[in-house]
Amino acid sequence: MMSVNIAGREQKQVSNIEQFEALFNYATIGIIVTNSEGRIINFNKFAEKQFGFSKDEVLEKTVEVLIPPSAREKHVQYRQDYNSSPEVRAMGHGRDLFGQKKDGSTFPVEVSLSNYTINGHNFVIAFVVDITVRKKQEEVVLEQKQELEIVTGEIKSMNSELEQKVSDRTKMLREALAELEKSKEELSEAFENEKELSELKSRFVTMASHEFRTPLSTILSSAYLMEKYNQANPNEKFEKHIHRIKGAVGVMKGILEDFLSLGKLEEGLVQTKMETISTSAFLEDIHALLQEMDALLRPGQKIHFNNTINTPVWVDRNLLKNVLINLISNSIKFTNENSTITVSAYLTNDNLVIAVIDNGIGISQEDQQHLFERFFRAKNASNIQGTGLGLHIVSKYLELMNGRIELRSKLNEGTTVTIHIPQNNHLKEIYEKNIDNRR
Repeated sequence: MMSVNIAGREQKQVSNIEQFEALFNYATIGIIVTNSEGRIINFNKFAEKQFGFSKDEVLEKTVEVLIPPSAREKHVQYRQDYNSSPEVRAMGHGRDLFGQKKDGSTFPVEVSLSNYTINGHNFVIAFVVDITVRKKQEEVVLEQKQELEIVTGEIKSMNSELEQKVSDRTKMLREALAELEKSKEELSEAFENEKELSELKSRFVTMASHEFRTPLSTILSSAYLMEKYNQANPNEKFEKHIHRIKGAVGVMKGILEDFLSLGKLEEGLVQTKMETISTSAFLEDIHALLQEMDALLRPGQKIHFNNTINTPVWVDRNLLKNVLINLISNSIKFTNENSTITVSAYLTNDNLVIAVIDNGIGISQEDQQHLFERFFRAKNASNIQGTGLGLHIVSKYLELMNGRIELRSKLNEGTTVTIHIPQNNHLKEIYEKNIDNRR
């Protein structure tokens, strides 16, 4: 009976050892065991995968073989300090740590330490996790945070400037109004005085109509006038500065409009007004929009419009205009000079379809899956001004119209953005009207 119990215990002990070895070798974390001298006495399979060394290549070598040369000397001291006073240490332990692979490359790691004693000999177990992916994600988040802080600072600065300009204009208007009242009292009896008063009123109305517009609009109008006057006596440097002014104003207005639009969307303040509009009204809207976009075209660029729609369509005219302005301005920004941007409109499968096609810088497959996220910017667009909000806002506008957006792109070959707006309600409305007419 005793021999049976002994055999059972031995069998159970063998089974436990096998389970431990399986746990050690097939763990999804690197496990390294060292003795009190820091020499490696065990090295699991996942650690082999992490460091590129086989177990036989590292056995009896000090653990510093897995550490970059620049940190080895300090690590020897850390190891000796730990062995003199061993304790359990959690992942990270407040330091950025790196491992070195067999090929000499390094990678960021987190290491937790534990220790045990057998027959008076101390041993240390290190659990190693490769955190390369997490570090890259942290870098992306940090870059986005820094970019957002820069944009926020620019917005605050522009708001401050705008407030000051509005304050100055308001003061001027008050002074003009005071002068108007004074003139009205002094010049009410004579014709010439009445004439001067009339002129003063006219100037006041003109000033009010212009000065209550945002200072940015005033700057942009001035730039257009300067460009016009320059045509009589062309000056290349003068023209260059005019384009810079127009470009800077456009960028600032775009940033402000993007943030305002995003705020309204998030607060649920954007309401849809879907309606059936005639073919002629739809085409008038498109042509007016394209004329407006002509001012943003770079040298040699042109917009070509294809249309096969000959029936009324069901849309929110204002939201559709904002969507197309965003998509076409993107194509203008990301397409080279002397190129053509094509806008196509047609009906298919009960949908109004509008495609904006360019042969610009394109978007990588990696970036395409994030394009509709807030503040995301493609890697190859980092040197082109923008907020990273445009396509996010477009997608939200289309959701309000029960529509959707598709994007196909290839680096250095161009991008096609296609929007689909269902026409089911529109067709239903026409059907119901026909039924009523028959009755």
